[in-house]
Amino acid sequence: MADPTFSNDISNTEKGEKLSVNGAVMYGIPIQRITFDHDFTDDSEVESIPRGLQLIGSGQTITIKEVETSPNFSLISITRTLRKGQIISDVVHFNPGGERELQWYGGPEQMEQHYPVQKLRFEDYAYVPKELHSAAIVERYWLNSAGVFVYVEKEVPLFIDQDEETLRLTAKKEIPYYSYDESFEFNYRIGVAKDAREGHLKAVEKVLNKPVGIPDERMVRHPIWSTWVRYRRPISQQTILDFASEINGYGFKNAQLDIDDYWENCYGSLIFNPITFPNITELTEQLKEMGFRVTLWIHPFINKNCQPWYTEALSKGFLVKSHNETIGYNTKWWNSGENEASYINFNNPGAREWFRQRLQELRDEGIDSFKFDAGETSWAPEDPDVDGQKALLPTSMTTNFVRMCAEFGPMIEIRTGFTTQDLPVFVRMLDLDTRWGMNNGLQSLIPTLLQMNLNGYPFVLPDMIGGNVYGDDILTKELFIRWLQANTFMPSMQFSKTPWDIDIESVEISKRYVNLHEDYSDYILQRMRLAVAEGIPVNPPIWWLDPEDEIAQTIGDEYLLGEDILVAPVLTEFATTRNVYLPKGTWRDGNTNQVYEGGRWLYSYAAPMDTLLYFVKTSFQMRR
Repeated sequence: MADPTFSNDISNTEKGEKLSVNGAVMYGIPIQRITFDHDFTDDSEVESIPRGLQLIGSGQTITIKEVETSPNFSLISITRTLRKGQIISDVVHFNPGGERELQWYGGPEQMEQHYPVQKLRFEDYAYVPKELHSAAIVERYWLNSAGVFVYVEKEVPLFIDQDEETLRLTAKKEIPYYSYDESFEFNYRIGVAKDAREGHLKAVEKVLNKPVGIPDERMVRHPIWSTWVRYRRPISQQTILDFASEINGYGFKNAQLDIDDYWENCYGSLIFNPITFPNITELTEQLKEMGFRVTLWIHPFINKNCQPWYTEALSKGFLVKSHNETIGYNTKWWNSGENEASYINFNNPGAREWFRQRLQELRDEGIDSFKFDAGETSWAPEDPDVDGQKALLPTSMTTNFVRMCAEFGPMIEIRTGFTTQDLPVFVRMLDLDTRWGMNNGLQSLIPTLLQMNLNGYPFVLPDMIGGNVYGDDILTKELFIRWLQANTFMPSMQFSKTPWDIDIESVEISKRYVNLHEDYSDYILQRMRLAVAEGIPVNPPIWWLDPEDEIAQTIGDEYLLGEDILVAPVLTEFATTRNVYLPKGTWRDGNTNQVYEGGRWLYSYAAPMDTLLYFVKTSFQMRR
């Protein structure tokens, strides 16, 4: 069996045509094709260099080089330097022409999180973390089922177009990127491994990075409770105490209680409202006597009417300013009007320290940790004028914010990131709506879990069980229970709408699944430590067990916990059965103990509303 190799086979090289190259060949079969944006003209040249070639002409030089070769793995770099004003697009072909259809993974987080990701569609899409479409995790990484990955370097001003056949990677110096450089880089790497599992592990090693530690263990074992969905903004000291009493009264454990929106006296002060929270030290002491740790919702904005903090930040240069003087420091977020707020400049070391010190003062009052919201680039004014390496703008604003947050330890949560897979913290899914479908509802939960894991973020904090009940959404008992079940084998559980808000039966069902999650929490923690040691996802897709299984490669409504638990929740309203695909192995039904051999479908498998379908390998033994 041959090792994967890069092919210098050039086709379509007639004058005036685009240059098409088989980017990689395994066992003599093309498994990936990249079409380079390079018009062949009379002055074009193709030159061989050690372990690669250069394409010279059309105002650019493309260097294609094999930078690493080892048994069953090859890493190829594509590099070029472009002039300001040039717009270059290379095309990744989803299916280069072979006997099997390839599936693709990775890509951006989206509200409609399709899986596999070739089902997504984009047009001139700026590839940065942004609030639009819930694109909070947008690592420049795509992996296919044949074991090929594409990784675009973080300095590239990247836009993407995607249809059913291609992913077009375009480099151009336009907003939202810093657009004042005279030259810029368009560099990416192509990795080729024997299968998708090995390809992803190599990508973690070479380009994505492993986490350096695990999040807080109590956040894994017991539920997080938040005030947000249940109370929205009108909260008070008494509200928090009453909520804690209810949680204890119904016999539920806790990781912590999160005080969400509207605790500040004004947005950006980081000081409790003295009317609604007259004695925060007394509150935190009472909560701790009741067995709760206390966390606090934090955002990176200051509203202009929040004085004197806004004027202080403005005078010290701590706010993000636009190059466009008519925009200045103005921004809008969900708790401000148009142009009534500013975004803190976390690229400024002084601003980071100022923000950090004020958070430390809250900790001195008894706050244990923080839930950090926002942080995506799109909250800044258009064309931001901030410090730092210009080629990394605007993504460095997200990176620096998240790294500042992580300094407060493994008990925090964040909701965005960019090249921050190394941090030992939970990354929360963006707000999900209270509905069943793929349109940001329950059916997007598992695809988002898989997307985050396959972008190198294995410590996923699912959003609130039951969603956020925005607008006209209605949380039914059935939707709440099915959401709870789907969440059970994910790394953490988070409640805001409570089981007793539904009915007493929901309380009993919820206790069963909270306890089931706790029963497997040691295994979840083992898999987290394995993610640190080896970069293996905590919740992989089911093809992880058999990367050559073409049925498993397409399934986005089941997931694994580690390599021993398969979870197949019901995600359709009124359904009491579902089809379950078992990958290879010998599996025991976690409810009935019935044993099945894998590599097969179980059709119309019974799952009444109180039943979560999950299967455990017969070889599995729980270690404590």
